[in-house]
Amino acid sequence: MDNVIAYMPSILQGTTITVAVALCSVVLAVIMGLLGAWGKLSDSLAANKICEAYTTLVRGVPELVLMLLLFYGGQQLLNDFGHATGLWGYIEINHFTAGVFTIGFIYGAYMTETFRGAYLAIPRGQVEAGVACGMSGPLVFRRIIWPQLVRYALPSFGNNWLVLLKATALVSVLGLHELVWESFTAGRSTRQLFTFFLITLLIYLVLTAISDVLLRWLDRKYSLGVRRA
Repeated sequence: MDNVIAYMPSILQGTTITVAVALCSVVLAVIMGLLGAWGKLSDSLAANKICEAYTTLVRGVPELVLMLLLFYGGQQLLNDFGHATGLWGYIEINHFTAGVFTIGFIYGAYMTETFRGAYLAIPRGQVEAGVACGMSGPLVFRRIIWPQLVRYALPSFGNNWLVLLKATALVSVLGLHELVWESFTAGRSTRQLFTFFLITLLIYLVLTAISDVLLRWLDRKYSLGVRRA
């Protein structure tokens, strides 16, 4: 118990980093998902092909392999390009930025299909009715498309978020001192790996439970009009 108390500040600091990585990653994933859905739904053949290749590649490669490839290969390509062009010298990407970018990039592919499916679920007649009433494109999106897009996307988005939250554990292989890294370090130092990973398990369960409460609140908020009807 004394060892747990001694290492608890490090565990809590690692938890904070884990939550920060998850939140920043989901923001990036949502942005990439919206862009990917727009590309797959647009009339542009080039956009369709690029977004299709993106989602197929990401969903077909294990997350850990893709994460290591993006971190080490991407940094090497960036430095090789800078050396060849003379635009910059050696660049070392910090572990937090690398973790956020790789997780956001990976789950952006899953968010793409989430938002694409949600958009296709919106009745076309409602959008046409908004245009017929004289609404501008941005107003149609804000008043008709977006509220329903969120409602239809929430179930799949919730699943993606929970999986993304657990995937932050993989960032430890990049050297980021998040929850799993700190727990492993503490367990190895005290020879109590089971105890510290049990604490890690409980922390992830708490984060998942909090996420579930917030997702249920969002579902009630965006389904209010449907329940009234």
